[in-house]
This record gives sequence, structure tokens and C-alpha cells, in this order.
Amino acid sequence: MNDPEIRALLYPLLQGGVHIDELPTGTTRADVVHITPAFMHGYEVKGDGDTLQRVTNQLRCYGEVYDLVTFVVTEKHVAKLLPLLPAWVGVLVASAEGLREHRPAGYNATVEPAALASLLLLDEVKQFLLARGLTGVSTLRRREVLHFLRHTHTVPLSHLAQFVRDQLTLRLPARLLHRAERKAERMARPARPKPHRPRKRKAPKKKKPARVKAKKKPV
Repeated sequence: MNDPEIRALLYPLLQGGVHIDELPTGTTRADVVHITPAFMHGYEVKGDGDTLQRVTNQLRCYGEVYDLVTFVVTEKHVAKLLPLLPAWVGVLVASAEGLREHRPAGYNATVEPAALASLLLLDEVKQFLLARGLTGVSTLRRREVLHFLRHTHTVPLSHLAQFVRDQLTLRLPARLLHRAERKAERMARPARPKPHRPRKRKAPKKKKPARVKAKKKPV
């Protein structure tokens, strides 16, 4: 099974809230993120044609941000994938019959405030901090704001997580509209004609000179 086929099985399971495809997360992109008022659940899809080479980095990025994480894979990946995942990461197995739960996702206790805030624009993060009465943040650069979030104890993680969920949900209609516009632009472009490459003519083979057989001398 390939990625689109697996996503088609996954989407109906995401009840309540919204879901976002290809959400930039750290140094990677989460295939599908299910966002509700109570949690964010990141899903990574691995079809038959995919490899597990990026699992370590994907897991690190997702673990810093999402309340729940699940890998949705085909049967061929299960045996090699399980040793790479901590016990709290869920696993769904995709087949022609549908999705089978190998194990459910558990609560992730490794979410980091700075990584979570990185899902938003800098102005959005500053808006959140200013609303909490923190002065002097309006002139800070992104790395300075993230440094502050890594070391402060004045910002409850639950409040930041709620703000991030709300902002991503509010941003979704504009995101979908932008994606539809880009798709319409691609569809409207005339198909590029394939460049004409003249066929190379094979040089005629040189005829080998006929060998003259030496006449045998009479004995």
C-alpha cells in the first residue's frame, strides 16, 4: 500500500477537531496532525515503498511537540519499527482490510515549550506572551524568544499548548485556501511540451576489407 491509500483509511478515524497534512515540525514534517481542543496527535505514515531511515529524527521532533504520536505502517515495517519506538508511541498496521491497532498511543511526557511554540509564527508567540503580562518581548528575535521559553517557569505548558492548538485551528481555512489556489495554478498551466531531441543517426559501419586467401603452393 502507498501513502495516499493509507491516509484514506486514517482520515475517517480522526473524529472531532481538524486535521492538517504535512505540518512543519522541527526539522521534518508530520504527515497528519489531528488537533482537538484537548490534544494534538501526530501521525507518521510509512507505505510499502518507504524506508525507516528517518524514524529517529521524526520521533525526536514529534516527541517534543505532540501529546500523542502514532506510526501508521504496512505489515512489512512492523518487526523492524517496534525496536525503534518507545512504549508510549502507538502503531497502526494498514492493509487492504483497513487499519489494525497493534498498540494504542500513550500520553507523551516529553513535550518542550520552545519546540511547541515553534509551530507558530513569531508574532503569534509574542502575542501569547504579551497577553500574559510579560513585558519586553515585542523587540526580541525568534531565537531569544525560544531561549526564554526553554528556561522560564512562568509560562504553564498547558496554557501554551492550548494557545498553539487554537492558533493552528484558526489558521487552517487560510492554509486550505492557499493550497487550493496553488493546485488551481498548477492545473491552469499549459502542459510543457517535451523537448524534441533529434535522434542520433548511427554512423554506417565500415566494411572490413575482404581477406584474400593465399594460394597453396604445389608440393
